[in-house]
Amino acid sequence: MTLIKSISGIRGTIGGSTGDNLTPIDAVKFAAAYGTWLKQYSGKDKLTVVIGRDARLSGDMIQNLVVSTLVGLGIDVTDLGLSTTPTVEIAVPLEKADGGIILTASHNPKQWNALKLLNEKGEFLDAEQGARILELAEAEDFDFAEVDDLGTVTNNDAYIDIHIDEVLNLSLVDKETIKKGGFKVVVDGVNSTGGIAIPKLLETLGVEVIKLYCDPTGHFPHNPEPLKEHLGDICDLVVKENADFGIVVDPDVDRLAFISNDGEMFGEEYTLVACADYVLGKTKGNTVSNLSSTRALRDVTEKHGGSYEAAAVGEVNVVTKMKANNAIIGGEGNGGIIYPESHYGRDALVGTALFLMLMSERGGTVAELRASYPSYFMSKKKIQLTPELDVDALLTAMQDKYEEEEVSTVDGVKIDFAENWVHLRKSNTEPIIRIYTEAKSQSDADALADRIIGEIKEVAGLA
Repeated sequence: MTLIKSISGIRGTIGGSTGDNLTPIDAVKFAAAYGTWLKQYSGKDKLTVVIGRDARLSGDMIQNLVVSTLVGLGIDVTDLGLSTTPTVEIAVPLEKADGGIILTASHNPKQWNALKLLNEKGEFLDAEQGARILELAEAEDFDFAEVDDLGTVTNNDAYIDIHIDEVLNLSLVDKETIKKGGFKVVVDGVNSTGGIAIPKLLETLGVEVIKLYCDPTGHFPHNPEPLKEHLGDICDLVVKENADFGIVVDPDVDRLAFISNDGEMFGEEYTLVACADYVLGKTKGNTVSNLSSTRALRDVTEKHGGSYEAAAVGEVNVVTKMKANNAIIGGEGNGGIIYPESHYGRDALVGTALFLMLMSERGGTVAELRASYPSYFMSKKKIQLTPELDVDALLTAMQDKYEEEEVSTVDGVKIDFAENWVHLRKSNTEPIIRIYTEAKSQSDADALADRIIGEIKEVAGLA
């Protein structure tokens, strides 16, 4: 597996040869490059970096390597231990730190790990900053500290509790309102840190919790990407327990999916739609999601008198567009909620609290809530890449083929048809082309995706 270097961080599989995987040498090299960049960027003599990790099996090893490398550069480290991506993001400014690193490969399977890199605001680095770090890593241009100037390590395991307090302090979250709802919720924490954070949040809000895979061993019981085909166990358990709904998060807890009371998927795409519906109903404003997200967010935003804009895929791109558009809520259709009153990062804890407020005030069932929204269906498929494929040429060919339609090339190629759309893009995190489609029925969305895949294969000579 090729080591993947992008604005999403440094990501790879554990084991194998240096430069092709995330080996200990690669972890040290990229941690050193980040620390070196941070010194140049901040212009300060003494720096602090916050570190946290998900529960995956390689996490402890990678964390030890990264922490020791930063200490070797003379950088102090605040070590949160087992944590979540949004928890590290809020810890950076609260600690007045200069940056942060989250050790997680997000939704990827257990053999993967990654370094997600943050600035002093607890936000992801932009493309230019990421490129500079890659240059430093390639040149191995590092200057380590002498023995009297080594950094120190401070352990702080209180930040999940602090994160929960920050959620409870949000102006649109009221603990007593949620408590009166008397909710019963099943939580699938995929045996990572969501199994710590989400039940603790729910219990603090007076919600009855039924835990499924909430032991943070790093042994993922199913594919950790929260898609329907991976979630049969929680769908069954919600019905069996007569629960109000189910909550599923990915290993680093920045993606959030709900299971309706009838055991059906609420739809990852509709997590943001529902949370935005609640926020926009209380506060007038605008929204942003990425080009691969459902049209339903646009519909709900316009219903509340706001404006909607689409950004290129990638959290940093969505955040940039949100700031430019003064969006009061936004995110990505993969269940990522970004609520600026809290922080500019995807946060499943914030999303959970907003959703509970919506359900508390609106009443009825989660299935009824889902039925109240514009009905779109999405297909998410992919084509595995091989080194000889010229992806850019393939995308250009598809753009040319549909030049008479509404086409965007902001991020890959998105073709908007009257009743549906397709978005083709090279993944930042895996060696694949993603094919996302949306239509008024699942069969139409699947059929459009299959048609486009066939056309791509024909262009590539793979048919």
